[in-house]
Amino acid sequence: MMKAVRSCSTLSLGAIASAVAAALLLTACGGSDSASDAGIDKSATLAATAKSANSSGSIFYGMNGHNNGGGAYDISSPQTQLAQLHDLGATIYRNEVYNEASANKLAGIAQTMADGGVTVYPVMLLGLDYDNEQDAYNGGFQLGEQTARAHHYAYYEVGNELEASALSGNVDGVSWQQYDNRRFQIARGVIRGLIAGVRSQDTAGKIVLGGTWLHYAFYQMLADGSQPDGTQGHPTVSWDITAWHWYSNEGDITHACGGTGCHDVLDVLHQMGKPIWINEFGVRPDFGSVLQIAAYLTGNDMMAQYVSVASKYNIQSIQAYELYDDKEGAYGMMEGDGHTQKPAYASFRNFVRNNPR
Repeated sequence: MMKAVRSCSTLSLGAIASAVAAALLLTACGGSDSASDAGIDKSATLAATAKSANSSGSIFYGMNGHNNGGGAYDISSPQTQLAQLHDLGATIYRNEVYNEASANKLAGIAQTMADGGVTVYPVMLLGLDYDNEQDAYNGGFQLGEQTARAHHYAYYEVGNELEASALSGNVDGVSWQQYDNRRFQIARGVIRGLIAGVRSQDTAGKIVLGGTWLHYAFYQMLADGSQPDGTQGHPTVSWDITAWHWYSNEGDITHACGGTGCHDVLDVLHQMGKPIWINEFGVRPDFGSVLQIAAYLTGNDMMAQYVSVASKYNIQSIQAYELYDDKEGAYGMMEGDGHTQKPAYASFRNFVRNNPR
């Protein structure tokens, strides 16, 4: 759902519970959220406590945000978001960048979050509006360089569901014939450029790459240097973590059925030989009532399933979509005011506390 501009341990949760409650109560009761007020000192104390308690360094449970998207993310300060993430038990936070200004903004937020024990990482958003692969590479290189220059992250996600824009019609995406050759080449150029741009500034951060639904043939072609016209020997792409997006309308990720039959998507991704992140998962707002949405979020086709098969498929992180309702839709754990909790908030929080990782 991040869109290009045009998609813990028990100890840590127990140790921060009272501090989190106090910080959230301050906000809910009209306490100041200004950086110049004493409320920030309370958040800073919370952050220090949480960072100490979260000594395991787990990134298994995470959240998506849109700190460059306005709305509730401008209403709520990074310190307030940090307190909410700790209360939820989320220790990794995915946010978009799309130009130098957005990269610089996220860099400051990332430092605040890091000081409080939450890992922020960028998903770098570009589209396919380039004339050729070299132009796409150059555009990707520029954004990758700007992002890594602004802040050295532990992880960088290169592109967001670019494979969906390279499909040749309404197809599953499980074979190379189902992609448009020109759009594939441009997407490959964007991805290669983003990686090279990051590497020009930061050689340590891990590269995250992935897509959604059944579109895995795109990534198989990137890895082996083939492309949709059937030719081989083209530039290959190497990455560290395969990320995937999954929503309620797609059903069971281990038995996803499209026009080409049913597929165990996690098994296919696992065969690529890299750790897996499900770094967008969520329930469509039209699924049902807010209580039904909250139940599905943690149920047998989402969080409960992901936890149960994590060791089998080497799933290292699952990241819910998203912290607040915003222009992307009513996907949030909280409403668009940045503080009113929906049933999904308690459902997520309680699941994490009952299933520490």
